[in-house]
Amino acid sequence: MLMTANRRFAFSASRRLARADWSASRNHETYGTGFERQWGSGENYTAHLVLAGEPDPVTGMLVNLTAVKAAFEPVVESSFDHAFLNLDTPPFDHLPPTPELVARELLSRGQAACAELGVSVVACHLAESAATAATAYADGRVERDWWLEFSAARVTRSPYLSEAENEALFGRAASPLGHGHGYRLRVTLAGPLDRESGLVASYGLVGRLLGELHEMLDHRNLNLEVPMLARQPITSECLARFIFVYLWPHLPIARVRLHEMPHFFAEYDGERGYLGLERTFSAAHCLRVASFSEERNRQVFGKCANPNGHGHRYTVQATVANPINDRTGIVFPLDRFTEGLEEVLARLDGRHLDLEVEAFRSRPSTGENIALTLWPQLYERLEERLVRLRIFETPNNRFTLRGEAGAR
Repeated sequence: MLMTANRRFAFSASRRLARADWSASRNHETYGTGFERQWGSGENYTAHLVLAGEPDPVTGMLVNLTAVKAAFEPVVESSFDHAFLNLDTPPFDHLPPTPELVARELLSRGQAACAELGVSVVACHLAESAATAATAYADGRVERDWWLEFSAARVTRSPYLSEAENEALFGRAASPLGHGHGYRLRVTLAGPLDRESGLVASYGLVGRLLGELHEMLDHRNLNLEVPMLARQPITSECLARFIFVYLWPHLPIARVRLHEMPHFFAEYDGERGYLGLERTFSAAHCLRVASFSEERNRQVFGKCANPNGHGHRYTVQATVANPINDRTGIVFPLDRFTEGLEEVLARLDGRHLDLEVEAFRSRPSTGENIALTLWPQLYERLEERLVRLRIFETPNNRFTLRGEAGAR
């Protein structure tokens, strides 16, 4: 299994996406700009530095995220925050500051800044806006995310099941009167960057294809008004697969994720389907090692070592994977997924982890150890389909355990 820890950094910057040697029309087709002048426009960026390794058996930490903040925050503040990237932040004095290239530069600088921390910086995810983001990986891969929102009505059902079977599997969602969702779609592209533009794919091409999808799906009844979905099960899993197949001939697509609701999504990568579900639990804890002195605990854990404790509202995101069943259109029954996740988290909810949960009597209740404690319980309860488990401790700190190399 692979364990990662994620530290969030925010900065504001301006940038101009255009090449001086290109025409305005070519710049617009490539970058989606044209209204920008020489001083550019701005964004509120969020960068997530991802570190991988093995948690220390004594402290329970993969890395001290406070030390990561101390190492990398000066880099962000001195070179990226409140800067005009094209003039203030090399190499963007001669390279276009696309999300792909900015993520790659932040990754490189993060690796240098954290070199003494004894952990590998394996990726940097950069959210440029609510509509687009990019991720650069230590192995050289770069991905670009595009988001699209649409609203649609549907009856969740499979034409290959009887009415009784549909009702038993999908419950109220199978009502013939239908229901609706405000969908949020993420399309992830992956491939070599174009040397001239610094992009995985041009804005013009992506925009046209996402525009076609929006026209096809937005404010439609998916069962009745989208001919290309005829004779397919109308489930989130099949809708994600349909979008992947629709875009695949035209874009270097790696996977799509379709959020039916903020806490529930379906994903498809060309081979398997995935379902992700989030639930929360509230717990108190205190990060301490019994054999450490008070001073040593404060040095290692900072304010988290407060003897009186503190607490969090944790968010847990579990992802299961399986080939999509062509008859039912599902990856895993949602009712069993929900019941399994809620049952396991109920054992922690409303507790003081160190005093009331046996697993933490002998090891610190770090986010890493919470993930390691929950994994075997959920893996068994979810019929060995669990491939990824994320623990969101705060908006800044996230811990992820992956059971397979291909599960992102």
